[in-house]
Order: sequence, then structure tokens, then C-alpha cells
Amino acid sequence: MRTNDDRGEPRPGADDRRVLTIRDLSVEIRRGDRVVRPVSGVGLTLDRGETLGIVGETGSGKSMTGLAIMGMLPSGGRVTAGSIDLGGTELVGLPPARYRALRGNDIAMVFQDSMTALNPTRRVGEQVAEPVRLHRGATKRAARARAEELLALVGIPRPAERMDDYPHQLSGGMRQRVMIAMALVCEPRVVIADEPTTALDVSVQAEILDLLDDLKARLGMSMILVTHDMGVIARHADRVGVMYAGQVAETGPTAALFERTRHRYTHALLSSIPSLTQDRREKLFSVPGAPPDLAVVSAGCPFAPRCTAATDRCREERPTAAEDKGGHTYACWHPVSGPTVRSRPAAVLSVPSPSTPSAEQEEPKAPRLQVLDLVREYPVGHRRLLATRRTVKAVSGVSFEVAAGETFGLVGESGCGKSSLGRMLVALDRPDSGEVRFDGTPVSGMSSRELGPRRAQLQMMFQDSNASLDPRMRIGAILREPFAIQGIGSRAERAARARELLRDVGLPAGVLERYPHELSGGQRQRVGLARALALDPNVLVADEPVSALDVSVRSQVLNLMRRVQHERGLSSVVISHDLAVVRYLADRVGVMYLGKLVETGSTQEVYAAPAHPYTAGLLAAVPEADPGPPRPRTAARLRGELPSPLDPPSGCRFRTRCAFATEVCATTEPEPTALDGTHRVACHHPLRSDAARSVELTAR
Repeated sequence: MRTNDDRGEPRPGADDRRVLTIRDLSVEIRRGDRVVRPVSGVGLTLDRGETLGIVGETGSGKSMTGLAIMGMLPSGGRVTAGSIDLGGTELVGLPPARYRALRGNDIAMVFQDSMTALNPTRRVGEQVAEPVRLHRGATKRAARARAEELLALVGIPRPAERMDDYPHQLSGGMRQRVMIAMALVCEPRVVIADEPTTALDVSVQAEILDLLDDLKARLGMSMILVTHDMGVIARHADRVGVMYAGQVAETGPTAALFERTRHRYTHALLSSIPSLTQDRREKLFSVPGAPPDLAVVSAGCPFAPRCTAATDRCREERPTAAEDKGGHTYACWHPVSGPTVRSRPAAVLSVPSPSTPSAEQEEPKAPRLQVLDLVREYPVGHRRLLATRRTVKAVSGVSFEVAAGETFGLVGESGCGKSSLGRMLVALDRPDSGEVRFDGTPVSGMSSRELGPRRAQLQMMFQDSNASLDPRMRIGAILREPFAIQGIGSRAERAARARELLRDVGLPAGVLERYPHELSGGQRQRVGLARALALDPNVLVADEPVSALDVSVRSQVLNLMRRVQHERGLSSVVISHDLAVVRYLADRVGVMYLGKLVETGSTQEVYAAPAHPYTAGLLAAVPEADPGPPRPRTAARLRGELPSPLDPPSGCRFRTRCAFATEVCATTEPEPTALDGTHRVACHHPLRSDAARSVELTAR
């Protein structure tokens, strides 16, 4: 094997098994007078054919470590100490020209956001072919052939046609596959996948991760998988490195780290994860506080301010690395002992259990919100003479009810119509037909003047808290604005109410004088919830309320939403593609596919015995934070892409991805059929509870 010295020249003695060695790596980023140290003394190794998972909260240094390996640190960033050895080539101090020769050829990166990472002005085939032309000197024709081969390898249908598409013409899952093809086209030794599935649905996420595993094995590569999802790490990493405040807190084989977690931070992360078996009476464990400011150097353990077991020694002296058998190392003065995966700390909420209803719960409640046969279609393109205008069929005949104090969950893949439906529920959008009734009164067809007095009772918590908060307004002004619009209270009363709202969502009064960009993601999401609750609404629609948050912050926001909903008696609709989140928050659930509700029922009924193959496939794709033998699945994972809502399949819209589809599925649309209790399913061949656990859904 060829080895190099510090300047890229050959040197003997490299270990053929070890492809990457990081020793005592430190990085600093200078912004004016402020110096941030996102990576401090990191040491990691990667062997041939191995997947190393790097996990931690936002700001822990995961992505910055990957960028340091790639030699792509942001402006003002530099490696201040340490070594990065790629198969005998020292990367720290390597001349830029030599680094460019390695980047894309020997090491490659799959970036988190495929839409921004791909050039929107160039066709995808050109972008995949470019590394082959640069690094291998291939002709334009040969590079195009190689690019087409890679697009087929990563599972893109009709790759020859897709070569000439632009990124915006592809779905999120397809764009991510293009990113993978770009990274693998030169068959690099090491691939760094930085949050490759964060923005994707659970079904697409499972496909992408399985694809990476398969390609890694077939091409003999090694992979660094950067993520904050412990379930992804459990199923796809051979070894794990847990990072906190720019340092490696714990590292070791995946099974050993999950079963015998030693560092208090790792234990807290695992304890914060909602699962499909979570008891809804229990409060989710959350890590107190927030990650430290990386511009401030602490003398002791950086996790000490958030650790319940911290002592004076933790605050004054940095822990040294200790090692268990099997290469399991950790840096903690008071390590956890014993198995931890199935022993999560929890506090019981004072919320009645849905499995043991009280006498009050047994009495039927009048619907607070009624959704009756809603239809919403969006025209696309330009009308041509004598031509029928095409429409996106976002919502197609959806009906359900939400009782006072009840939480209804909506789940499904991106593009199924969840968010379009949510906007109609709060009268931000009008349906083409059907209606929404609030306390028996139709609101979907009201004029703006008629809707005005009722607008305060229908509120929405938006998915992107950063985009939904005005960056030019301080938080205090944002919270006072609803009262000013409705003409409620004096200036002093509005200011007092803003302080109360912050207190209700667990934020200090000092936040009132800050701008949105000065807050963390979790704090902004709390402000979004406070603003939605300002006018004491009766109905709250929460659209992906925690999808962009770290697991520790997510548990805090979920606990807050449960508490507020219980205290105020809110009727809530929670929209999410995270099935564990919906199971924790919702009393009843509706599963949407391509604009239609295919299954509804109580959360317990639907999750315990899914009747629709699509629901079973979604549940099967949920990654578990447990590297042991997987629990019994209701079906195999979903395959294939969601059909275009411009031209949905005839009959049952799911039939093109269903293993049970027959002729009747192609000709006749299934009607909702009642099963046990409140459980209803729209399927010609519903799964039974016994068969659902043994059948495998395969792609057609």
C-alpha cells in the first residue's frame, strides 16, 4: 500500500487495516475578536469497511470534524493542532493542490442539504460526471456513461432520462441519491455522510441508509456517519463516537456503548428519545440547560453545568479518558454503571392514561373541530388554448373530527397533503370543496370580516420557527403583536401578558429584548408556541413542531406541549412524519397518503395493529435506538417513490407500492371500513393483526 509523509510523499509502515486516524485534533474559527473552538483534542479511528457513527447535539463539533477531514473549514477556520492521517497521507498542512487531488477521489462527502449542495443551474448528470473528468481524466462521453451507471446503482429509475434533469425537478429522496452518486463516482476510500437523511421522511430515510450500507459493502469503502439520531446510529454504525462541546465524550463498539453506556451525556441522550413503546403517562426525560459557549474555555468537564451527578471535581478538573474492555473509552469522573438502553429515567405526568380512561373520558364529547370532505387542488403551469389545466391534488375528500381537549395526529410522507390540510383547518387557506366547522359553525367559507372574531381561536405553530418569526422584531414585540391586532389591553397589559407567556413556556423575561437570531432553535420553537397561545385559542395546529430540533431539546418541547394542552384543554392537531412524536402527543391518529386518509383510529389501536399496508410500512421504517435484535415488525419497509400528486394512480392510490394490490385496487377506490373500536381503514385487503406481523411488503 502506498504511504506518504507529511507533504504527501511515500513513507513505509502504515497499517493496511486502518484507513483514517485522527489524533488530538483542534480547530478554531476566528470571527473578528471572537474565537470559537468547535473541535478540541478529538481522537478517532476508522478501519477498512467500517462505519463510524459520530453523534451529538447541534454545536457538538460533529460536522466541523468532517469538514476538517475534507479540508473545507469555513472562512476564518484553521486546524491549530493534531493530525489527520488518511491511509498514510498526513492531511494537516497538505498543500491545497494536493488536497484538491484527494478530495472527491480518496475522500468524499455527502452533505446534509442536497438542495443547497447541488448547483441549481447545472443538470444532475453533469454534476455527477464532473469528478470523473477532474480526477480520472475521462472524456465527456465516458464520464457521462459513468455518471449514468452510478445513478442506476443508487436506485434512480430511468437514469438516462434523469441525467438531463435539474435538481429542482427531483424529489428530496432523489436529490439525496444524486448526492450519493456524486460522492461515490470515483470510489473513494472514505465517505463522510453528514446528516444524510435529516430532512427526509422515515421511509425514504430507511432506503437511503440501506443504500449507503449496501454500496459501502459492494465498493469496499469506509464511512463516517454524522447524525443526531441515535436510532440511525444503532442500526447502521459499527462503532460510535459521542461528541459534546467539541470533544469526544465516549467512544466504542455500538452494541457495547448502547448496552453499557458510561458517560452521563450519552446516557442523557439515550434517555431523551421518545419511542414507539413510550408510556404516554410518563414525562420524557430531557437534558437540562444548553450546550456551552465554545468561545469560553472551561477548566473542568464541559458537561458539568448540565449533569445531575456533577461534583466540584467535575467543575474544576477535566476528566481523563478511561477504557473498558473492547476499546470502549469514556471521559467521565462519575460514569454510569449497568445497562441503560431499557432503563430510561422518567417522571409521571398528571395526565389520565388513554388505556385506562376515567369516567369523564368515557362520556362522548361534542366535536370542537369537524372536517367534512375537504378538497384542495393547486393549479400548475399556464393554461393553453383548449387544454385542461393540470392541478396538484393536495387534499382529496378528507373527513375527521377532533373533540374538545383531544389531540389528533396526522402522519404521512412529505407530499401527502398534511400541511395543506393544516392550513385549511385554521382558515389560512380555503378548500375547493367541503368545509371546516368550529364549534358547529362553518369557518372555511367565511369572509375575512366574518372570520376576524374567530381567528383568535384557531392558531398554528409553524414548522420553521426561524422563518415564521420576524427577524426585525424583538421577541417582546412579536408576542405583543396579536393583542395589538385584536385591540386587546393597554400597552402595560400587553407587556405583562408577554412576560406571562414566556414564563408559561419556560423562558426567562430577558428573552423579550432579544431578536430571533439570538435564540437557539429550541428557544425559538418555545417562542412560536407562546405566540400561538397568546390569544387563548381553542384549536392549535402544530406543523412538524420538533422536526428541526436536537433530541434533547425535542423532549423539552414535547413535554411543554403536553403540559400546555392538558392545562388549557386545547384541541390540537399535530402534523408530523415522526411516528414516535405523534404516538406520544396524540390520542387519535390519521394516516395520510397522497391526499387521502387511509387509516384512522386511537393511537393505541393503529400502532398496535396497523390495518393498512402503508401504515405498517411506515412503522417498520422507524429506526430504534437499540442495536440488539429488532423487535417484531408489522411489515417490511416501504419501497419506491411517492407517485406524483399531479396524476395519482387510479383506484387505490397506494396500489403502485403495495404487495397485495389486485385488479380491484386499480379500478375501485376503497371506502373507509370500520374495524374494532374507532379503528377505520380504506383498503381492499386490510392486514389482520396476526398476518401483519409476518408479511413482507416488497417493491413492485
